[in-house]
Amino acid sequence: MHYCCKNFEGQASLNNSIRKQRANADDIDRYSRRISALLSSLGIAADYGRMHKLPLQKEADRLQSIGDDIYGREQKMLPEAADAWLAMWQEASNDGVELQAVSAFRSVEYQLGILRGKLDKGMKLKKILEVSTAPGYSEHHSGRALDITTPGYAVLEEEFEHSPAFEWLCEHAAEFGFSLSFPRDNRHGVVYEPWHWAWRV
Repeated sequence: MHYCCKNFEGQASLNNSIRKQRANADDIDRYSRRISALLSSLGIAADYGRMHKLPLQKEADRLQSIGDDIYGREQKMLPEAADAWLAMWQEASNDGVELQAVSAFRSVEYQLGILRGKLDKGMKLKKILEVSTAPGYSEHHSGRALDITTPGYAVLEEEFEHSPAFEWLCEHAAEFGFSLSFPRDNRHGVVYEPWHWAWRV
């Protein structure tokens, strides 16, 4: 192959890369505008993410089933996160610990429904945002996050931290790429959530 052909192929590859970067930037910009409009409709400040040190979480576009949750609903995660969860679940099971999925991927619309449902029940927005992140900022959108429970403990309650499952996660979750997102007194101003773990590899 002549040098000029190699040079042309290299330039074409560079042009394709630039086009993809621009398309990705446009997608992020559209997503950001969509989330800003949603926040405004809920009466949430436009600088919510910055104030709570929470990054915008784009919705995962590749999802893989991890089976049903405790309510019989199929749950999905990013394929790599799903594989890590299933491996972690199996290892915990081998150690006599039962990890159960409560909630994995959530769309922006699903998160919006959670907030609106709480508002409809008369909860104050400030209180809601201490226990539920605003649409667009939930780690569940990314397909990497998972709420976990175990038999004999209240679902999505702080008492989970006293369970053998939580103790096992604290000792072993990092081996599978998972870490606790909202420890006590976290910098995001979100309540302590011992049940919420996210895959970060």
